[in-house]
Amino acid sequence: MDTKEVIQKRYSCRSYKDTPVSEEKLKSILEAAQLAPSASNRQSYKFIIVKVRGKREKLAEAAGQSFIATAAIIVAGVSLEPERIMGCGVPTYAVDLAIAMEHIALKACAEGLGTCWIGAFSQQEAKKILEIPEEYKIVSLMPLGYPADSPEPKDRKNLDELVSYEKFD
Repeated sequence: MDTKEVIQKRYSCRSYKDTPVSEEKLKSILEAAQLAPSASNRQSYKFIIVKVRGKREKLAEAAGQSFIATAAIIVAGVSLEPERIMGCGVPTYAVDLAIAMEHIALKACAEGLGTCWIGAFSQQEAKKILEIPEEYKIVSLMPLGYPADSPEPKDRKNLDELVSYEKFD
């Protein structure tokens, strides 16, 4: 599958088969995240891989989204420097982890797996479940597993609605 096909095929999967993900596929996906660019190449993040059903269920409760627990794995993207701000005023962690987590999503898709970005969850509850120190921040939870659905592609805005040249218009 070429890059364009992977990007077109990736979607927010909210239904998973009860099938384990091989260690080989998981390693390949995590290596894609390792290759993601980050500010000053600091890679100031950690990925917590959650396979245990009971812990996945607790994270699903912390998110109020039960489908999360049905995925074979949940990847938690954790910032180790949540206070760091880039010169442009944007928090570094938001950009760095967005890039790395999307590398995970795209590589997972290329491997025949589904993912879904989860940003709606209780930070405090999820940190407690994953035993994350207070000074760090979970940026995203991402269920990962074999899709049990195959939705139709979503409509997208036309490029002329999304792109301006030389100035904002």
